[in-house]
Amino acid sequence: MAQRELQLVSADIVECRACPRLVEWRERVARVKVPRFCHEEYWGRPVAGFGDASARILVLGLAPAANGGNRTGRIFTGDASADFLFPALHGAGLSNLPTSTRRGDGLDLRSTYITAVNRCAPPKDRPTPQERDNCLPYLVREIAALEWLRVIVALGEFAWDGALLALGSLGHKRRPKPRFSHGAEAEVGPYRLLGSFHTSPHNTNTGKLTPEMLDAVFECAVELAGLTGLREVDPPLGSVATAPRPRPALGSSGAPGSGRARG
Repeated sequence: MAQRELQLVSADIVECRACPRLVEWRERVARVKVPRFCHEEYWGRPVAGFGDASARILVLGLAPAANGGNRTGRIFTGDASADFLFPALHGAGLSNLPTSTRRGDGLDLRSTYITAVNRCAPPKDRPTPQERDNCLPYLVREIAALEWLRVIVALGEFAWDGALLALGSLGHKRRPKPRFSHGAEAEVGPYRLLGSFHTSPHNTNTGKLTPEMLDAVFECAVELAGLTGLREVDPPLGSVATAPRPRPALGSSGAPGSGRARG
């Protein structure tokens, strides 16, 4: 059930053209390539989430990188942010590989799903509030589909705020609004929200985010998700949990973001 619902969301995402500025930018980047990737065929479309449909942990970013996900067609793939993120996921037992280079590279996520608030690469990594809101229903649908989900790791303040907005749309509001910081933790309905500085070179090259800091966040996520011991064994999800949480209600108007021109 979850796998099918995630496939439907992904199909809607990759066809979306709701934000003219982002459509123009992602397609221009795919057409006017940087020299180091001049011989590659770019994806140049919105980028859907990927991972384990039985995920207990959701890793949430800002948006695809112009020459990362926008090139490879997979979020956190083929760029410096991925090079920093995946050793931490691998070390926590959440990924079978410490790298994410391209679709079809053999990467397999364990009890983890990776997605972003915005699905198109934005100029200067800055979506507008309206562009964020256009995309938000897709995140709402992904969270609703992930019936085993317990923990959301927000990479950066933009992802933190996006997670709170999406959870609010599912009926889980927090007042006052929890403040973002690295290592922040907030209980929002049936979920635990964890904050981490984003794995962008701006943070990792300056030492604002170190491997040890990121490792600690994912160690906490694994513990909160009830996945302790995942590094030693790779059991089916049903062996570490007795039952999924109740699926969040999507409201009487139907699933948010169900139209193809929404995000």
